[in-house]
Amino acid sequence: MRIVIAPNAFKGSLSALQAAEAIRDGVLAAAADADLVLVPIADGGDGTVDALIAATDGERRTLRVRGPLMDPVHADYGVIDNGKTAVIEMAKAAGLALVPADKRDPRVTTTYGVGELLQHAYEAGARHFIVGIGGSATNDAGAGMAQALGYHLLDDRGHELPPGGLALKRLARIHVGGVHANWKEAVVDVACDVTNPLTGPSGASAVYGPQKGATPAMVAELDAALRHVAEIIRRDLGVDVEALPGAGAAGGLGAGLVAFTGAGLRPGAEMVMQALNLDDRIRGADLVITGEGRLDSQTARFGKGPAAVARHARNAGILVVGLGGSVADEAELSLLFDGVEATVVEPGSLDDAIAQARPLLVRAASRVVRLLQAGRRLA
Repeated sequence: MRIVIAPNAFKGSLSALQAAEAIRDGVLAAAADADLVLVPIADGGDGTVDALIAATDGERRTLRVRGPLMDPVHADYGVIDNGKTAVIEMAKAAGLALVPADKRDPRVTTTYGVGELLQHAYEAGARHFIVGIGGSATNDAGAGMAQALGYHLLDDRGHELPPGGLALKRLARIHVGGVHANWKEAVVDVACDVTNPLTGPSGASAVYGPQKGATPAMVAELDAALRHVAEIIRRDLGVDVEALPGAGAAGGLGAGLVAFTGAGLRPGAEMVMQALNLDDRIRGADLVITGEGRLDSQTARFGKGPAAVARHARNAGILVVGLGGSVADEAELSLLFDGVEATVVEPGSLDDAIAQARPLLVRAASRVVRLLQAGRRLA
C-alpha cells in the first residue's frame, strides 16, 4: 500500500515535518510494509520555509538584515529547486513578533529587511521567489523593501524618505535608477489569502493597523499616506495598486511587491502545492493522509493547506483522510475528505492535548490505517 503523508503544522505543538513523522510512525505500527512518502506542507504562512525545505531537501540560508525598527536581526530563507527558487517569509525580517509590545508603532516600522532577503537570494542566483507575507509589523506599502532593492523614494527636496509608513505622505517621486536587479524579469509569487485593498475602511491601515499599535488617529494618518503613495506609484511606475484585492496584506506589502517587483498575488496553499509538485508525488498512491491542529469549516473556506491537498487527491481519484487535533463541521468536511479523524478522543485539557500531540497523532494514524484494512477485508 502506497501512502502519501502530507500534513500542515499542528500549531503550538508540531511542525509540519514533525507531524508527518508522527503519522509515519502510526502508519507503520499498523502496516509495517507500507510504502510511505512524506510531504510536509504549508499554506504560505508561518512555517512555509521549513515545510518546503523539508519536503524538497532544500537549503536554509541565514543573514543579518535590518529588522522592523532598523535594528539588526538574523533572518533565514529557503532555497529549493537547485537554487532557482527562494522561499521567503516576510515575518522573519519584519514580523510583529520582532517588535516588543511597548515599541509597536506602524508609523515607523519598515520592510527594509525583506528587501535585503530578496536581494541576497537574487544575487545568489534565484529567479523564482515564493514570498509569504503574514504576520507583519509594518504599514509602509513595501517602501523599505523597495529601498533595499535600490529604488529611491524621494521627497520634494530630493532627499531619501526615512523608514516607516507615515513618511510616505512626503513622497514626491520614485527614482528607479538605483535598482540593483531587473526584478520585472524575476517571477515573484506572493502567498496572499486576504482580499483587502490598500486603502479605505477595509484597507491595510484600518483593518490591520490597530493590532500593530495604531490608534484611530494613526490609522487615519497612515491610510492617507498609503493613498498618496498609491498615486505616486500610479504616476511613476504605471501600476494601479490601490484597489487591487490583496494589496493591503502585510501593511500594504502586497501592493509594494506588485509595484516594485512585478509580483503576482496568489492563494498561498495552491502556490505551495505547485512548488511541491504535489500531483507528481501523489500519483499512484492508494491513500493520502493530511491534517492540521483543527479541522473545521474554515479549513475549506479559507483555503488552508489540508483542503488543497484533499482537492488534489480527489482530482486524482485517491482516497484522502484528514487528521485534526479537534474536528468540527464534519458535514462540510465530508465535501473535502473521504474521512476525518480527531487525535483527541478522551476528555482532557488543551494543555494536555498539546503536550501529548505526537503520541496522540501516532495513535490516530494507526486507527485510520487499521480501519481501512478492516474495510478492505470486508470488501
